[in-house]
Amino acid sequence: MQQTTNTILMIRPIGFRMNEQTAVNNYYQKVLDNTLPETVNAKAQQEFDDYVAKLRAVGINVVVVEDTKEFDTPDSIFPNNWISFHENGNVGLYPMFAENRRLERREDVLEQLETAGFKINDIVDYTSAEDEDVFLEGTGSLLLDRVNRKAYCALSPRADEDLFIEFCEDFEYTPVIFTANQTVEGKRKAIYHTNVMMCLGETFAVICLDCIDDKKERKQVIKSLTDDGKEVIRITEAQVNNFAGNMLQVKGKDDKLYLIMSQAAYDSLSEAQIKIIEKHCEILSSSLDTIEACGGGSARCMMAEVFLPKG
Repeated sequence: MQQTTNTILMIRPIGFRMNEQTAVNNYYQKVLDNTLPETVNAKAQQEFDDYVAKLRAVGINVVVVEDTKEFDTPDSIFPNNWISFHENGNVGLYPMFAENRRLERREDVLEQLETAGFKINDIVDYTSAEDEDVFLEGTGSLLLDRVNRKAYCALSPRADEDLFIEFCEDFEYTPVIFTANQTVEGKRKAIYHTNVMMCLGETFAVICLDCIDDKKERKQVIKSLTDDGKEVIRITEAQVNNFAGNMLQVKGKDDKLYLIMSQAAYDSLSEAQIKIIEKHCEILSSSLDTIEACGGGSARCMMAEVFLPKG
């Protein structure tokens, strides 16, 4: 089993904007005043293209799929929420909280991967849970330690406990369950996705432990990570607000490891934190200011890792 992959699926946006349906519980989204939707989309496309170019420049295999104009899908740039790809050739399809995000699921994405030589054995489809208003938003909700077969999940309106346990049974992971909160206008509210406050690398984990209010849960998460020999790199809630938790470790040329993050995330890190990360791998950052402000997601959300076997 591998923790990191060299291949990433990314969806190039066509109608990117702030999604009013997700803003109800994604507190990172902002309205950019006096900015035309066309301008927002053009800026997002520019950030996307620059980002892809940077990834490809270090030898990361990026499969880019263009969004279509068929549906209004403002968040299509974040594919990791509706699909996941696994080493045994299985694909997970996930139930989405926002109705307009359900339209992002496209069969032709799978066809394009098969055309690129990847093998798909089976599709494990959880999307019928939407009928019961039950959600689990892919590797936004699930953080997978693929080597140690553990899945970390911060419960929220977008991450249902029972469905998470069902996923763990189907894909053979041990569940590590907790609640992660952020302060919104003086109140503690659930963070919408686990991957906003936590990132798992091969030999380290970046995590905001201050988000886990329950001391017992916090201890349990630390123990789980340290038992697996991971160095725990703590970040603050202020850094989470700059998307410093929303990072992904990937392989470039010659299997060299990179931690991918946005420029805002990088700029929020202290020199000491950067030094610790750089002991484990090189950092690659790119400006995603428009995507972060309107989408309320960052570098990690834009990359769906492809672990499928080559057929």
